[in-house]
Amino acid sequence: MTALPISYFTDRTPQLIAALKEHVEAESPSTDKAAVDRYGAIITRQLRALNAEVEIDQQTTAGNHIIGRWGAGKEGLLILCHIDTVHNLGAIHTNPIREADGKFYGPGTQDMKASVVQTLAALQALIENKTMPPRPITALFTSDEEIGSDTSRALIESLAKNSSLVLCMEPALPDGALKTWRKGTGNFDVVVRGRSTHAGADHEGGVNAIEEMAHQIMSLQKLTHYKNGTTVNVGVIKGGTRSNVVPDECSVEVDIRVLTPTEADSTYTAITSLKPFNPKATVTVSGGLNRPPMPRTAIIAQAFTQAQQIAASLGLTITEGGTGGASDANFVAPLGIPVLDGLGPIGYGAHSEREYIVIKSFPERTALLAAILNEWK
Repeated sequence: MTALPISYFTDRTPQLIAALKEHVEAESPSTDKAAVDRYGAIITRQLRALNAEVEIDQQTTAGNHIIGRWGAGKEGLLILCHIDTVHNLGAIHTNPIREADGKFYGPGTQDMKASVVQTLAALQALIENKTMPPRPITALFTSDEEIGSDTSRALIESLAKNSSLVLCMEPALPDGALKTWRKGTGNFDVVVRGRSTHAGADHEGGVNAIEEMAHQIMSLQKLTHYKNGTTVNVGVIKGGTRSNVVPDECSVEVDIRVLTPTEADSTYTAITSLKPFNPKATVTVSGGLNRPPMPRTAIIAQAFTQAQQIAASLGLTITEGGTGGASDANFVAPLGIPVLDGLGPIGYGAHSEREYIVIKSFPERTALLAAILNEWK
């Protein structure tokens, strides 16, 4: 075994924390291209300091995506990070960086500035100790994961197809488990159109779009099937203008979560086949699956077993689990490429002012990442 021990990284915890502060201070909300690109410039500088071949994938609306490469060829290892967060500029003033009870708090800390720092630190350690693997390593830092990865999906899939293993640096589950399955996610907009009339003088002549939508909502909610891992949630509804007007339009926003490709297909078909209960109304559906399901396949299970063995050689015990939330790993799984997700530090409260990482887990997870990169067969 040539992996660096956890103690190597524990001794460098102050440097990890100092780096994390710099990264959290560089606020990078997904919808602010200038802010994301400012943060991307920090990462670019640090990648070049590690002698990476750096490529900037220029974007016009989203932030630029950054690719760091060590070595060339196929069958390499791909690391996925995203540099955007859900927190608006200025969040750091109302939710300041702080340490308390062994935890590090700050906007974007868990999701996923700590993982970015962890990745750079693991690579630096391998380079400085001359233990970089002979196979190529690529680190991708995308800018739009929190808003659907529309501009980065093709890049993720392209790089993954040339890799023998993909490591997604999303945060660990609360107990430290890796994520060997994730549900696929989708979004739909359903619009009902009726006919507006005076609610008193011509109620009978109207076609109430809200009434029609009530029927559609019940049909949508009934598509939830917990046993199959499918949930359908009508989360936003808009309709009507005044109480004395029969409403001629109503719309809803629908979120779906599906565990398998079969459930994804059947749920999509059911939603896009909605028909009006009132023949005088019309129903229009748009949207679809954003991220495909990532079921626990034999390939993913085998990859987890090897990661578990590498962790054990460090003195770490890791388990596996899954989540209804999706990540960029969902794009990799359908390609048949081994993917390990949830390699980031342990923490809690992502997307909230309570967001933190457990400081003790920071060097441990960095050691695990470095060992996987170094030891993978």
